[in-house]
Amino acid sequence: MDIRLKTVRSDAVYRKMLAAAPEKRDDIFRYELMSPFQRKWDCYRIPLKAKHEGGYDIVMACRMMGLLTASRFDEDTVAQVAALEDEALWRRCEDAVRGSLERFEDEGIELFEREYVFSLLLADGANIYTKMNENYCGDGGIPGFIMAWLIPGESTVSRIHAALAHETDHNVRFQHQKWHDDITLGEMLVSEGLAENFAAEMYGEELTGPWVTRTDWDKDGKYIKDKIRPALGVQGLEQLNAYLYGDEMAAVQGCEPAGLPYCAGYALGYRLVRHYLDKTGISAAKATILPAEQILEDSEDFWDDR
Repeated sequence: MDIRLKTVRSDAVYRKMLAAAPEKRDDIFRYELMSPFQRKWDCYRIPLKAKHEGGYDIVMACRMMGLLTASRFDEDTVAQVAALEDEALWRRCEDAVRGSLERFEDEGIELFEREYVFSLLLADGANIYTKMNENYCGDGGIPGFIMAWLIPGESTVSRIHAALAHETDHNVRFQHQKWHDDITLGEMLVSEGLAENFAAEMYGEELTGPWVTRTDWDKDGKYIKDKIRPALGVQGLEQLNAYLYGDEMAAVQGCEPAGLPYCAGYALGYRLVRHYLDKTGISAAKATILPAEQILEDSEDFWDDR
């Protein structure tokens, strides 16, 4: 396997930021921690530095996403950076990314990207997304770039490798099924369902994330299905957010509510894809590169299964 994993050690950068004068910290964050991911940020049209003071750039974007930036450093930051210096944690995370990529190759799936930039970052505990996602999250949507962020603690440290498997699945899927801005809700449900099923395939269902486990499916599953099924063709992220993330998160993003609880779309997507995998006998890894239309078509009976 000639896959190259380039790890950006954030702990050293955070240490440098802590030691620097406050006015220099944002530039260290930009050019030492975020610049290795510049091709990713370019895809999102996020500049490393705004042309004008206070303008939109990578520092503002990361703050909005729930990553810890210098302006949010507090009395807990030193201890969090110390926890991030754990070599075993970094090895486990690197093994999760590398092991996930190897699983795809073992299943005969071609990886067009041969180098992957990876980092583990600190989350901002005051951010609403951090709170909703129980202090950990990730992003692997741009091929070749994978990251996760967390507030180090017993629960997050024990689960972060499964989240990285989820993000690696996205990374591989979008090498085969190209992202498009008019993506439908149905496609997003399949994408998220595949990623979490792949993580469960790698590390067990006990490590599935709160975006799945916090939904009481026995109680709310029928209601969620009835709300989401007529909306499968809805397009545009602004329209999809309430269905994917639920009303509370949609309100934070200024989106119209859909009458759904936290991450209802993730919970449904997980069960939709699980239904497909059980029905066909295919692995989550092999299913990762399939068109969403095929999975949805072959899972029509999911909607009638109460």
